Amino acid sequence: MSTRRAECKGCLNRRVFLAGMAGAAGAAGAAGLGALGGGSILAAPQAASTAKTKVRLVFSHHRIDAQGKQSEPGWPYLGYDCEGAKREILGKLAKACPAVEFLPTTAYSAEDAKKILAADKAVDGYLAYMLGGWATAGQTIAAAGRPVIYVGDLYGASGEILVAIAEARRRGLKAFGVTSSRFQDVVDALRCFETLKKLKSSAIVVVGGEPGPVGKAIEEVFGTKVVPVAFPQITEAYQKADRAQARQWAEKWIRAAKRVVEPSPEEIERSAAMFLAMRSLMEKHHAQAITINCLGGFYGGHMSAYPCLGHFQLNNDGLVGACEADQQSTITMLLMGYLVGRPGYISDPVVDTATNQVIYLHCVAPSKVFGPSGPANPYEIRSHAEDRKGASLRSLMPAGEMTTTILFAPTRREVILHQAKTTGNVDDPNDYPKSCRTKLMAEVKGDVNKLLSYWDLWGWHRVTFYGDHKRAVEQISALAGFKLIEEA
Repeated sequence: MSTRRAECKGCLNRRVFLAGMAGAAGAAGAAGLGALGGGSILAAPQAASTAKTKVRLVFSHHRIDAQGKQSEPGWPYLGYDCEGAKREILGKLAKACPAVEFLPTTAYSAEDAKKILAADKAVDGYLAYMLGGWATAGQTIAAAGRPVIYVGDLYGASGEILVAIAEARRRGLKAFGVTSSRFQDVVDALRCFETLKKLKSSAIVVVGGEPGPVGKAIEEVFGTKVVPVAFPQITEAYQKADRAQARQWAEKWIRAAKRVVEPSPEEIERSAAMFLAMRSLMEKHHAQAITINCLGGFYGGHMSAYPCLGHFQLNNDGLVGACEADQQSTITMLLMGYLVGRPGYISDPVVDTATNQVIYLHCVAPSKVFGPSGPANPYEIRSHAEDRKGASLRSLMPAGEMTTTILFAPTRREVILHQAKTTGNVDDPNDYPKSCRTKLMAEVKGDVNKLLSYWDLWGWHRVTFYGDHKRAVEQISALAGFKLIEEA
């Protein structure tokens, strides 16, 4: 391991990135899809439901007089304009969250909250906005098992929301709180409700594998449909793929690449035909994600090309392409794509305790790690590393960035998380690397030795996302009823 070093050409920092690295790879992504009859996240093969997310907005405060003013002493103060405050808050929420339909009401007590629960039939979540008064409305709703976001006026409901947050954490309720002077924090929190709603209208295609217990749990927990597809179906789709379009895709990928090493143009065209086959299956099954038993398919003679470049393109475009029929990684990528708008990088991590680093390895990765509309980083087209066949990808991802690495386990209702700051890409001497093509290095935030504790329970794969998304993961985990485990 002492020979490992960062390859400077591939380790661009964020400032350089944003200054001008969008380039050809970006054009080959969203724009290229449009030209070739596909679509980006804005025009996916089958977009998730665009129906508005329905959120019951429950205001709570002291009793008011005929003018809508607080009629008794207490925080914020006697005479506080409760009705005016509610109008202002509702206006700001409606403007900031156009995809959400807010259904406002007021509760003065736990009994009022119970009446609201009895009347509600089809809302996606509750926003309990505490202005004062200790009504315990939000807590009553959360105790009934409904997903709730608490928001407290800093100088009107501090005591109530602090107690509510602590109780929710202690009891494992589907609730969390926002106690912040920054309104954007409330807006960001509401993305959790939007994400969970989109998952209910989404589908995952699993090629060469059965849904099994994980697939069943995905359907039960998130409402996401899991569709098994046998190898002969992807073979048929591959044979029917338009070879002229496949050639155009291959040419785009080649032009955008920093270099092409092993694969011939014909091999890359086969990968492009496989990409078109993958997209046709997604369209057929109204899916936003696909995961393929790629090693079993290729080694077993069921597939004529690796899907690595297809996964790369799907992930760049805001959809999900996941390796090895790994349904846990797939639902993780789909969920986080909706929540933070960035693709996941599924990998087999290597831990180096000598340098406090984790190295994320795989033969496929996105090159638009900041999302479909973000800048693109350089990449190389290589053979698949383990058998030196087909076409795969080495993505040279940016250094100096915080990453959040997670995995949702629907069967256990748990999610595991660690964070690390990227330091570069492993430089493989003589172009003859061990293991996988993409090797992203990152310095662990926390205890690298603690990071050795959970692999027997969670398996090898993890999914890495650029950015500090710890709070977002904490929030959506709470609403979905998942326990969060920090592994470093």
